[in-house]
Amino acid sequence: MILDNYNPIWETEEHADLREMAREFMANELTPNQERFAENHEVDRELWNKAGDNGLLLVSVPEEYGGGGADFSHEAAILYEQGLAGDDSWGYSIHSTIVAHYIVAYGTEEQKQRWLPKLATGELVAAIAMTEPTTGSDLQAIRTTGTRVGDDLLINGSKTFITNGSQANLVVIVARTNDNPGGKGVSLVVAETDGLEGFARGRVLEKLGAHGQDTRELSFTDMRVPAANILGGEAGDGKGFPQLMQQLPQERLAVAITAVGQAETAVRQTIEYTKERTLFGQTVMDFQNTKFTLAECATEVLATKTFVDYCIAEHDKGNLTSEQASAAKYWATDVQNSVLDRCLQLWGGYGFMMEYPIARMYAGARVQQIYAGTNEVMKELIAREF
Repeated sequence: MILDNYNPIWETEEHADLREMAREFMANELTPNQERFAENHEVDRELWNKAGDNGLLLVSVPEEYGGGGADFSHEAAILYEQGLAGDDSWGYSIHSTIVAHYIVAYGTEEQKQRWLPKLATGELVAAIAMTEPTTGSDLQAIRTTGTRVGDDLLINGSKTFITNGSQANLVVIVARTNDNPGGKGVSLVVAETDGLEGFARGRVLEKLGAHGQDTRELSFTDMRVPAANILGGEAGDGKGFPQLMQQLPQERLAVAITAVGQAETAVRQTIEYTKERTLFGQTVMDFQNTKFTLAECATEVLATKTFVDYCIAEHDKGNLTSEQASAAKYWATDVQNSVLDRCLQLWGGYGFMMEYPIARMYAGARVQQIYAGTNEVMKELIAREF
Protein backbone atom coordinates (compact mmCIF):
# COMPACT_ATOMS: atom_id res chain seq x y z
CA MET A 1 0.00 0.00 0.00
CA ILE A 2 1.26 3.50 -0.82
CA LEU A 3 1.08 4.53 2.86
CA ASP A 4 3.48 1.77 3.89
CA ASN A 5 7.21 2.32 4.30
CA TYR A 6 6.71 6.07 4.51
CA ASN A 7 9.30 7.80 6.68
CA PRO A 8 8.79 11.46 7.68
CA ILE A 9 11.69 13.68 6.67
CA TRP A 10 12.24 14.58 10.33
CA GLU A 11 12.10 11.07 11.74
CA THR A 12 15.24 9.51 13.25
CA GLU A 13 15.73 6.25 15.11
CA GLU A 14 15.05 8.18 18.31
CA HIS A 15 11.70 9.33 16.95
CA ALA A 16 10.85 5.78 15.87
CA ASP A 17 11.57 4.48 19.36
CA LEU A 18 9.41 7.21 20.88
CA ARG A 19 6.58 6.40 18.49
CA GLU A 20 6.79 2.72 19.39
CA MET A 21 6.65 3.56 23.10
CA ALA A 22 3.69 5.91 22.56
CA ARG A 23 1.93 3.32 20.39
CA GLU A 24 2.25 0.68 23.10
CA PHE A 25 1.07 3.11 25.80
CA MET A 26 -2.00 4.08 23.79
CA ALA A 27 -2.79 0.49 22.89
CA ASN A 28 -2.81 -0.37 26.58
CA GLU A 29 -4.29 2.76 28.14
CA LEU A 30 -6.48 4.43 25.50
CA THR A 31 -7.83 1.99 22.93
CA PRO A 32 -9.41 -0.56 25.32
CA ASN A 33 -11.11 2.19 27.33
CA GLN A 34 -12.76 4.31 24.64
CA GLU A 35 -16.33 3.34 25.50
CA ARG A 36 -15.79 3.84 29.22
CA PHE A 37 -14.15 7.22 28.64
CA ALA A 38 -17.13 8.24 26.51
CA GLU A 39 -19.57 7.16 29.22
CA ASN A 40 -17.63 9.07 31.89
CA HIS A 41 -16.95 12.09 29.63
CA GLU A 42 -13.31 11.99 30.71
CA VAL A 43 -10.23 9.81 30.74
CA ASP A 44 -8.95 8.28 33.97
CA ARG A 45 -7.15 10.87 36.06
CA GLU A 46 -4.36 8.34 36.61
CA LEU A 47 -3.70 8.33 32.86
CA TRP A 48 -1.80 11.60 33.24
CA ASN A 49 0.46 10.18 35.95
CA LYS A 50 1.10 7.03 33.90
CA ALA A 51 2.01 9.16 30.87
CA GLY A 52 4.39 11.15 33.05
CA ASP A 53 5.98 7.97 34.38
CA ASN A 54 6.53 6.84 30.77
CA GLY A 55 8.18 10.11 29.79
CA LEU A 56 5.44 11.08 27.33
CA LEU A 57 4.59 14.49 28.78
CA LEU A 58 6.49 17.69 27.92
CA VAL A 59 8.95 15.87 25.67
CA SER A 60 10.01 19.13 23.99
CA VAL A 61 10.43 21.12 27.22
CA PRO A 62 14.01 21.67 28.49
CA GLU A 63 15.32 19.04 30.89
CA GLU A 64 16.00 21.58 33.63
CA TYR A 65 12.24 21.98 33.98
CA GLY A 66 11.49 18.26 34.03
CA GLY A 67 10.89 17.89 30.31
CA GLY A 68 12.44 15.59 27.74
CA GLY A 69 14.76 18.20 26.23
CA ALA A 70 13.76 17.31 22.67
CA ASP A 71 12.21 19.40 19.88
CA PHE A 72 8.72 19.75 18.46
CA SER A 73 9.12 16.81 16.11
CA HIS A 74 9.10 14.55 19.17
CA GLU A 75 5.75 16.05 20.16
CA ALA A 76 4.66 15.35 16.59
CA ALA A 77 5.63 11.70 16.93
CA ILE A 78 3.29 11.29 19.91
CA LEU A 79 0.50 13.28 18.27
CA TYR A 80 0.71 11.10 15.15
CA GLU A 81 0.37 8.00 17.27
CA GLN A 82 -2.64 9.42 19.06
CA GLY A 83 -4.23 10.08 15.69
CA LEU A 84 -3.36 6.58 14.47
CA ALA A 85 -4.93 5.19 17.65
CA GLY A 86 -8.15 6.95 16.66
CA ASP A 87 -8.28 8.64 20.06
CA ASP A 88 -9.80 12.06 20.70
CA SER A 89 -10.44 11.61 24.42
CA TRP A 90 -7.06 12.44 25.93
CA GLY A 91 -6.31 16.18 25.93
CA TYR A 92 -2.59 15.57 25.46
CA SER A 93 -1.92 18.41 23.04
CA ILE A 94 -3.56 21.05 25.26
CA HIS A 95 -1.45 19.98 28.22
CA SER A 96 1.90 19.15 26.67
CA THR A 97 2.08 20.83 23.27
CA ILE A 98 0.23 24.05 24.04
CA VAL A 99 0.03 25.14 27.70
CA ALA A 100 3.52 23.95 28.64
CA HIS A 101 4.98 25.97 25.79
CA TYR A 102 3.23 29.15 26.86
CA ILE A 103 5.03 28.78 30.16
CA VAL A 104 8.37 27.93 28.50
CA ALA A 105 8.13 30.88 26.11
CA TYR A 106 6.79 33.59 28.42
CA GLY A 107 7.03 32.45 32.05
CA THR A 108 9.47 33.86 34.54
CA GLU A 109 12.16 31.53 35.82
CA GLU A 110 10.21 31.09 39.06
CA GLN A 111 7.03 30.24 37.14
CA LYS A 112 8.84 27.68 35.00
CA GLN A 113 10.39 26.00 38.03
CA ARG A 114 7.06 25.96 39.88
CA TRP A 115 4.75 24.61 37.19
CA LEU A 116 6.62 22.73 34.48
CA PRO A 117 8.05 19.83 36.54
CA LYS A 118 4.58 19.04 37.91
CA LEU A 119 3.10 19.16 34.41
CA ALA A 120 5.82 16.74 33.29
CA THR A 121 4.88 14.16 35.93
CA GLY A 122 1.14 14.57 35.52
CA GLU A 123 0.71 15.91 39.04
CA LEU A 124 -0.75 19.00 37.39
CA VAL A 125 -3.16 18.79 34.44
CA ALA A 126 -3.32 21.87 32.24
CA ALA A 127 -6.08 23.70 30.40
CA ILE A 128 -6.27 27.02 28.61
CA ALA A 129 -9.40 29.11 29.03
CA MET A 130 -9.82 31.34 25.98
CA THR A 131 -13.31 31.07 24.53
CA GLU A 132 -16.27 32.82 26.12
CA PRO A 133 -19.96 32.28 25.43
CA THR A 134 -20.25 35.56 23.50
CA THR A 135 -16.84 35.99 21.89
CA GLY A 136 -15.90 32.82 19.98
CA SER A 137 -12.64 33.36 18.10
CA ASP A 138 -12.51 37.12 18.78
CA LEU A 139 -10.02 37.13 21.64
CA GLN A 140 -9.74 40.91 21.63
CA ALA A 141 -13.39 41.10 22.74
CA ILE A 142 -13.13 38.95 25.87
CA ARG A 143 -15.04 40.08 28.96
CA THR A 144 -13.33 38.09 31.72
CA THR A 145 -11.56 40.59 33.95
CA GLY A 146 -8.68 40.53 36.39
CA THR A 147 -9.03 43.55 38.68
CA ARG A 148 -6.00 44.54 40.73
CA VAL A 149 -6.55 44.45 44.49
CA GLY A 150 -3.28 44.94 46.31
CA ASP A 151 -0.93 42.18 45.26
CA ASP A 152 -3.75 40.08 43.82
CA LEU A 153 -6.11 39.94 40.88
CA LEU A 154 -9.81 39.31 41.34
CA ILE A 155 -10.87 37.23 38.35
CA ASN A 156 -14.51 37.42 37.22
CA GLY A 157 -16.03 35.88 34.12
CA SER A 158 -16.84 32.64 32.39
CA LYS A 159 -15.31 30.41 29.73
CA THR A 160 -16.70 27.63 27.60
CA PHE A 161 -15.50 24.71 25.45
CA ILE A 162 -12.59 24.09 27.82
CA THR A 163 -10.71 20.87 27.04
CA ASN A 164 -9.43 19.14 30.21
CA GLY A 165 -12.02 21.24 32.03
CA SER A 166 -12.95 18.49 34.48
CA GLN A 167 -9.46 17.48 35.53
CA ALA A 168 -7.31 20.57 35.04
CA ASN A 169 -5.80 22.07 38.17
CA LEU A 170 -3.56 24.54 36.32
CA VAL A 171 -5.58 26.84 34.08
CA VAL A 172 -4.19 29.59 31.86
CA ILE A 173 -6.95 32.22 31.71
CA VAL A 174 -7.22 34.88 29.04
CA ALA A 175 -8.39 37.95 30.98
CA ARG A 176 -8.54 41.70 30.65
CA THR A 177 -6.20 43.09 33.33
CA ASN A 178 -5.96 46.78 32.42
CA ASP A 179 -7.96 49.52 30.70
CA ASN A 180 -6.09 49.51 27.40
CA PRO A 181 -8.37 48.84 24.41
CA GLY A 182 -8.59 45.62 22.44
CA GLY A 183 -5.76 43.16 22.72
CA LYS A 184 -3.53 45.61 24.60
CA GLY A 185 -5.53 45.03 27.77
CA VAL A 186 -5.34 41.23 27.67
CA SER A 187 -3.06 39.10 29.84
CA LEU A 188 -2.59 35.39 30.44
CA VAL A 189 -3.20 34.64 34.11
CA VAL A 190 -2.28 31.24 35.53
CA ALA A 191 -4.53 29.84 38.25
CA GLU A 192 -3.70 26.88 40.46
CA THR A 193 -7.25 25.78 41.08
CA ASP A 194 -7.09 23.09 43.79
CA GLY A 195 -9.17 24.48 46.65
CA LEU A 196 -9.29 27.91 45.03
CA GLU A 197 -12.28 29.91 46.24
CA GLY A 198 -14.36 31.43 43.47
CA PHE A 199 -13.37 28.81 40.90
CA ALA A 200 -16.23 26.63 39.64
CA ARG A 201 -16.58 23.96 36.99
CA GLY A 202 -19.84 24.22 35.09
CA ARG A 203 -21.75 21.56 33.25
CA VAL A 204 -20.08 18.90 31.17
CA LEU A 205 -20.88 19.83 27.59
CA GLU A 206 -22.74 17.31 25.43
CA LYS A 207 -20.90 17.28 22.13
CA LEU A 208 -21.51 15.77 18.72
CA GLY A 209 -18.35 13.68 19.11
CA ALA A 210 -15.21 13.32 21.23
CA HIS A 211 -17.43 12.16 24.06
CA GLY A 212 -14.50 10.92 26.12
CA GLN A 213 -12.92 14.36 26.24
CA ASP A 214 -13.72 16.34 29.38
CA THR A 215 -15.04 19.55 27.86
CA ARG A 216 -16.68 21.91 30.34
CA GLU A 217 -17.67 25.44 31.19
CA LEU A 218 -15.59 27.25 33.81
CA SER A 219 -16.56 30.29 35.87
CA PHE A 220 -14.68 32.68 38.13
CA THR A 221 -16.38 34.73 40.84
CA ASP A 222 -14.06 37.09 42.73
CA MET A 223 -11.42 34.39 42.30
CA ARG A 224 -8.26 35.71 43.95
CA VAL A 225 -5.02 34.95 42.12
CA PRO A 226 -1.63 36.57 42.86
CA ALA A 227 -0.80 39.26 40.33
CA ALA A 228 2.57 37.53 40.14
CA ASN A 229 0.73 34.72 38.33
CA ILE A 230 0.40 36.83 35.21
CA LEU A 231 2.43 34.84 32.71
CA GLY A 232 5.76 36.61 32.56
CA GLY A 233 5.11 38.43 35.84
CA GLU A 234 4.45 42.17 35.86
CA ALA A 235 6.15 42.46 32.46
CA GLY A 236 3.47 40.19 31.04
CA ASP A 237 0.58 42.53 31.87
CA GLY A 238 -1.18 43.40 28.63
CA LYS A 239 1.02 41.06 26.59
CA GLY A 240 -1.48 38.20 26.40
CA PHE A 241 -2.77 38.83 22.90
CA PRO A 242 0.62 38.78 21.12
CA GLN A 243 1.57 35.76 23.24
CA LEU A 244 -1.51 33.95 21.98
CA MET A 245 -0.84 34.90 18.38
CA GLN A 246 2.76 33.69 18.57
CA GLN A 247 1.78 30.27 19.92
CA LEU A 248 -1.25 29.60 17.73
CA PRO A 249 0.79 28.25 14.76
CA GLN A 250 2.09 25.39 16.92
CA GLU A 251 -1.44 24.66 18.14
CA ARG A 252 -2.73 24.58 14.57
CA LEU A 253 0.08 22.32 13.44
CA ALA A 254 -0.75 19.93 16.30
CA VAL A 255 -4.36 19.77 15.07
CA ALA A 256 -3.12 18.98 11.55
CA ILE A 257 -0.94 16.14 12.83
CA THR A 258 -3.73 14.35 14.67
CA ALA A 259 -6.02 14.92 11.67
CA VAL A 260 -3.74 13.14 9.22
CA GLY A 261 -3.12 10.35 11.73
CA GLN A 262 -6.84 9.68 12.08
CA ALA A 263 -7.37 9.84 8.33
CA GLU A 264 -4.63 7.26 7.82
CA THR A 265 -6.00 4.86 10.40
CA ALA A 266 -9.48 5.21 8.87
CA VAL A 267 -8.12 4.14 5.48
CA ARG A 268 -6.23 1.20 6.98
CA GLN A 269 -9.22 -0.02 8.99
CA THR A 270 -11.54 0.33 6.02
CA ILE A 271 -9.23 -1.63 3.73
CA GLU A 272 -9.16 -4.44 6.28
CA TYR A 273 -12.94 -4.37 6.74
CA THR A 274 -13.82 -4.33 3.05
CA LYS A 275 -11.55 -7.30 2.39
CA GLU A 276 -13.48 -9.33 4.96
CA ARG A 277 -17.07 -8.15 4.42
CA THR A 278 -18.98 -10.02 1.72
CA LEU A 279 -21.84 -8.75 -0.43
CA PHE A 280 -23.55 -10.48 -3.39
CA GLY A 281 -21.07 -13.33 -3.27
CA GLN A 282 -17.92 -11.23 -3.25
CA THR A 283 -16.04 -8.99 -0.85
CA VAL A 284 -16.84 -5.30 -0.66
CA MET A 285 -13.25 -4.69 -1.80
CA ASP A 286 -14.00 -6.51 -5.08
CA PHE A 287 -16.28 -3.68 -6.21
CA GLN A 288 -14.68 -1.05 -8.40
CA ASN A 289 -16.25 1.76 -6.40
CA THR A 290 -14.54 0.52 -3.23
CA LYS A 291 -11.17 0.27 -4.94
CA PHE A 292 -11.43 3.73 -6.47
CA THR A 293 -12.67 5.33 -3.25
CA LEU A 294 -9.87 3.85 -1.15
CA ALA A 295 -7.28 4.65 -3.82
CA GLU A 296 -8.38 8.28 -3.68
CA CYS A 297 -8.41 8.38 0.11
CA ALA A 298 -4.98 6.75 0.46
CA THR A 299 -3.49 9.16 -2.07
CA GLU A 300 -4.98 12.21 -0.33
CA VAL A 301 -3.66 11.01 3.02
CA LEU A 302 -0.17 10.47 1.63
CA ALA A 303 -0.14 13.92 0.02
CA THR A 304 -1.34 15.50 3.26
CA LYS A 305 1.27 13.64 5.31
CA THR A 306 4.06 15.01 3.14
CA PHE A 307 2.74 18.55 3.53
CA VAL A 308 2.31 18.27 7.30
CA ASP A 309 5.73 16.64 7.68
CA TYR A 310 7.25 19.50 5.73
CA CYS A 311 5.61 21.93 8.16
CA ILE A 312 6.95 19.98 11.14
CA ALA A 313 10.47 20.16 9.77
CA GLU A 314 10.11 23.88 9.07
CA HIS A 315 8.75 24.48 12.58
CA ASP A 316 11.74 22.71 14.11
CA LYS A 317 14.02 25.03 12.12
CA GLY A 318 12.05 28.07 13.26
CA ASN A 319 10.86 28.79 9.73
CA LEU A 320 7.18 27.86 9.86
CA THR A 321 5.00 30.85 9.06
CA SER A 322 1.54 31.55 10.43
CA GLU A 323 0.17 31.17 6.91
CA GLN A 324 1.76 27.74 6.46
CA ALA A 325 0.41 26.56 9.82
CA SER A 326 -3.04 27.84 8.89
CA ALA A 327 -2.85 26.03 5.56
CA ALA A 328 -1.79 22.79 7.23
CA LYS A 329 -4.61 23.01 9.77
CA TYR A 330 -7.39 23.72 7.29
CA TRP A 331 -6.17 21.31 4.63
CA ALA A 332 -5.48 18.37 6.95
CA THR A 333 -8.79 18.68 8.79
CA ASP A 334 -10.73 19.02 5.54
CA VAL A 335 -9.02 15.86 4.26
CA GLN A 336 -9.68 14.13 7.59
CA ASN A 337 -13.41 14.81 7.38
CA SER A 338 -13.65 13.93 3.69
CA VAL A 339 -11.74 10.67 4.10
CA LEU A 340 -13.71 9.61 7.17
CA ASP A 341 -16.99 10.32 5.40
CA ARG A 342 -16.08 8.20 2.39
CA CYS A 343 -14.59 5.41 4.48
CA LEU A 344 -17.61 5.26 6.76
CA GLN A 345 -19.86 4.80 3.72
CA LEU A 346 -17.99 1.62 2.85
CA TRP A 347 -18.84 0.14 6.25
CA GLY A 348 -22.56 0.35 5.47
CA GLY A 349 -24.84 0.21 8.50
CA TYR A 350 -22.01 -0.80 10.80
CA GLY A 351 -20.34 2.53 10.10
CA PHE A 352 -23.27 4.20 11.87
CA MET A 353 -22.74 2.21 15.08
CA MET A 354 -20.77 3.98 17.79
CA GLU A 355 -19.22 0.69 18.92
CA TYR A 356 -17.02 0.87 15.83
CA PRO A 357 -14.02 3.22 15.82
CA ILE A 358 -14.92 4.55 12.37
CA ALA A 359 -18.16 6.02 13.74
CA ARG A 360 -16.47 7.59 16.76
CA MET A 361 -13.75 9.10 14.60
CA TYR A 362 -16.30 10.43 12.12
CA ALA A 363 -18.29 12.19 14.85
CA GLY A 364 -15.21 13.55 16.59
CA ALA A 365 -13.55 14.82 13.42
CA ARG A 366 -16.10 17.54 12.75
CA VAL A 367 -14.79 19.86 15.45
CA GLN A 368 -11.31 19.75 13.94
CA GLN A 369 -12.52 22.17 11.26
CA ILE A 370 -13.72 24.54 13.99
CA TYR A 371 -11.33 24.80 16.89
CA ALA A 372 -7.91 26.45 16.90
CA GLY A 373 -9.62 28.88 14.51
CA THR A 374 -12.26 27.81 12.01
CA ASN A 375 -11.07 26.76 8.59
CA GLU A 376 -12.74 29.86 7.14
CA VAL A 377 -10.58 31.99 9.47
CA MET A 378 -7.53 29.98 8.36
CA LYS A 379 -8.21 30.97 4.75
CA GLU A 380 -8.60 34.62 5.75
CA LEU A 381 -5.19 34.46 7.48
CA ILE A 382 -3.56 32.88 4.43
CA ALA A 383 -5.08 35.45 2.08
CA ARG A 384 -3.84 38.42 4.14
CA GLU A 385 -0.38 37.84 2.71
CA PHE A 386 -1.52 38.00 -0.91
